[in-house]
Formats: sequence, structure tokens, C-alpha cells
Amino acid sequence: MGSFVRIARNLLWSSFCSQSLSKNVSQQLFTSSASVFKSYKFRYGRTPVRKHREANATHTTAVELAFNSVVKIFTVSCSPNYLLPWQNKSQRETMGSGFVILGRKILTNAHVVADHSFVLVRKHGCPTKYRAEVKAVGHECDLAILVIENKEFWDGMNPLELGDVPFLQEAVAVVGYPQGGDNISVTKGVVSRVEPTQYVHGASQLMAIQIDAAINPGNSGGPAIMGSKVAGVAFQNLSGAENIGYIIPVPVIEHFISGVEENGKYIGFCSLGLSCQTTENVHLRNHFSMLPDMTGVLVSKINPLSDAYKVLKKDDIILSFDGVPIANDGTVPFRNRERITFDHLVSMKKTNEKALVRILRDGQEQELSIILQPIQPLVPVHQFDKLPSYYIFAGLVFIPLTQPYLHEYGEDWYNTSPRRLCERALRELPKKANQQLVILSQVLMDDINAGYERLAELQVLKVNETEIDNLEHLRQLVESCNTEFLRLDLEDDRVIVLNYGTAKIATSRILKRHRIPSSMSVDLLDTE
Repeated sequence: MGSFVRIARNLLWSSFCSQSLSKNVSQQLFTSSASVFKSYKFRYGRTPVRKHREANATHTTAVELAFNSVVKIFTVSCSPNYLLPWQNKSQRETMGSGFVILGRKILTNAHVVADHSFVLVRKHGCPTKYRAEVKAVGHECDLAILVIENKEFWDGMNPLELGDVPFLQEAVAVVGYPQGGDNISVTKGVVSRVEPTQYVHGASQLMAIQIDAAINPGNSGGPAIMGSKVAGVAFQNLSGAENIGYIIPVPVIEHFISGVEENGKYIGFCSLGLSCQTTENVHLRNHFSMLPDMTGVLVSKINPLSDAYKVLKKDDIILSFDGVPIANDGTVPFRNRERITFDHLVSMKKTNEKALVRILRDGQEQELSIILQPIQPLVPVHQFDKLPSYYIFAGLVFIPLTQPYLHEYGEDWYNTSPRRLCERALRELPKKANQQLVILSQVLMDDINAGYERLAELQVLKVNETEIDNLEHLRQLVESCNTEFLRLDLEDDRVIVLNYGTAKIATSRILKRHRIPSSMSVDLLDTE
């Protein structure tokens, strides 16, 4: 066994040091000897000199750049209470990191400044905290841009330059202000994976880089530096695992920044609005007349609000996107022998940009053009930086269903929240623009509504026999009622009937009893 280790070690060492070996041969030697080298590294406690020097160089460069670029961010935030939408939760203070980019701007994570009421920034080696304003926030991609008007802050501050997506095993240094101390911190790691990943904050699926350096609370928003350029922004770690962190790659960062510059605000990432199925099963491919050399994915569901709804049909096979062939597992080529889901190509397109899609329909190939836009789901995934909507009449509290409302049921909200509401939130598609799924969230008890308290958490379908589109539409129908009785039709064929005149009088009494300042949220007041 010892001789085998020595042989593998010598081969691996040659792959690093011999100038006569090609890069491909070196890569093959490195891959084939990886498990042996792991044992060697554990036994001898050292790594090849060349790799060690490169890591040290990255570490030194990162430290030098960080001193005049990376800042600590102090945020005071106040999140809304979705169970009592007229109230806020307790104020809390959080800390994060950020760094200076071109244009005298600071780039950080959206979750660092989410629901902010006050933001301060402190640069390295300076005791003064400067007031910052949030210029743009992209909760979907977990990025935000801050601006500071005080010219004194910018003395000696240098912007960091964005680089490229690092290759596997390239060394990066994560710079920030993680928990455990107040001063700047630099940790080293290597890139272990590049692929679309679930962004926890915005619940979106975008490209991310996995590294073996820990991303701790406070690191969020800090740069991951490779050489002298930024390879990404630290933003989350893998729950339950050690030393697995994720950084937002440069393509996502550049898409966010360019979108803000072109539109003056964050617009979002494009989507085809499709639900697709892989075609890895040979019988499925034969059923849809796919030739042996054809690959693609099967269209299962199309969002009615997307442009694809006018162009594509259920059971179409998408063969390629912008000329890039899609494999049967839904992936496309990415760099050297890597693959990535074709959703990445879609998300990198600009708003209102056209995409060419080659499809197979009824055994015939067609090339179609689709206009791409960000598409909002029927039930919003997040509601940061805005107050929740509500309308109260006769003690009945109406709200549009959102996932943050379901999150109030706890971390295990998928299992503890009302099952029907949860299923609709995750699967139901809108049928028209500005549509909301309105529910009766609770009943503030009073003589006027006695006996209706068990009808909470049901969807409201009609007001006086008229189907409702959204919460504002419900309010208009209620307040324009010109009959003696007001009738509300709920799901499960449940009905609420109130004497309209008596109910209007009762509303003000109930609001006063519960110390609720208004019968409706600010956004509904603005529409009156």
C-alpha cells in the first residue's frame, strides 16, 4: 500500500511541477489520484509548494484590497406581522458586509438590508459610521446597492473590479465581518461546484458557486476575491454542513447592476413561465416522435401571463434555446465538461429580449420566437420592504395570500399551515393580470360575526354573486353594496351573510376595541 501511495504521489507531483506535461494530462493525473492524494495530505500534513504559494498570494492580495474596499454594514430593520398586518414586529439590529464598486456605490446582499428602517456603514480602520441609503434591492438575486452622500467617506476608498466565474479548485478568499469579532476577517477556500442553486432569501433558482470556506453570519455581502478581482458575493451556507458556503457569481451580479442602471430600479430575472419534464425515458421519447439524435424537455404547464402561453403548447418538446441544444435531463453545456440547467440561459436574458426556441410539435420541428419577461407567481414568495395589505369589515380580516403569511406558522410551515392554502401557494397559476388569492385570515369576535369564527383561513370567491379579482376589488364590492344584506361566498360552499348597515356600524366599534388605526392598509387607501 505504501508503494502505491508513493507512486500516486510522484505522479501527482509531476502533474504540478513538470513543464513538459500538458494541462489535460495534468488534469487527468490529478483526478485519478485524488483519493490517494487525500490520504497523502492527511498523513504528511502538507500540500504541493506551487498550490500553497498560489493560495498565499490570493490571501495576501485579498487582504490588501479589503482594507480600502470592504465595509461593515449596520442595519436596523422592522418586519411586518402578517397575522396582524396592521402591526410590526419588534425592531432588530443586524450586521453584514459590503464592498465598493465603480460609481461610488456599495454592493451587498439584499437580506442584509431587508425591511430596513436605518442603515449605517463603517469602513476599515475608521470609528465613524456613515448614513447610507438603499438605492436598489433585488431580493430575488439577494443583491442590493447602497449609496453614501457624505464625501468624507469616500476618501481612500477604492472600487473592486468584477472578474470571471472561477473554475473548479481555484482558490478564493472571502472577506467580511463575520460573527466572533469586530474587525475584518479573511478566510480561504477553493471552488468545489458551480451550478444553479436555491437562493434562500428570495426562493429563486440562480447560478451560485460553492466553496469550502465557511460563510458565517456577518460575512453576507462581502466579496470573494480571486487574484485581484471579485469572483462573487458571499451570501449563504449549507444548513447542517460544515465549511460549505455559497457565493453569488459575477454574471448574476452584472445582470443585476446593468438592470438597475438601464431601468433606474430593479426589474427582475426573466422566466419562460414553463414547467418542464425531462425526457430521459425512451418510451416517452418514442411517444412524442423524437428521433434518436433528438434531445429536449417536455412542456407540462405554461403560465397564462407569459408570452410563451401564446406561442407554446402543452406537450411541445423544447429542443434548443437560442441555438444551444438541451439534453434530455434539461441541461446545456457549460465550460469544460460541465453542464448546467437551461434555466440559466433564460435568466441571463434582458427584459423584453427575444429568444429563439426550437420545438418538436406533433412530430414536426419548428423555430419560434418568445419575448422574455420577469413573471410573478399568483402567491408572492416574499414581501420584503413593503407593508402587507389588509381590509377589515365587521371584524372579518381579509388579506391576499402570500408565502410570508404561511411562514408565520413556523419553520415547518409546509406541514403546519393550512394544507389547501399551502398547495395553492406552491402550485396554482394566475388566470389574469393583478389577480390575487384573497382569504379570510381571521375573525375579530363581535356580536355581528358570531358563528363565523370557524370560517377563518378560507378563500373568498364572491361578493354579492360577483367573482373577486383581488383584495382591492373585494373592498370596492363591499363598500359599494346597495342591498340590505352583504353576501360572501367562500370555498367549500360556505357562506357569510351580514346586514350591511349594522355591519358598517360594527366595523368602527371593532377597530376601536382592538386599537386598529384603519380598516384598510395604506395601499388600499391610496386607491380610494
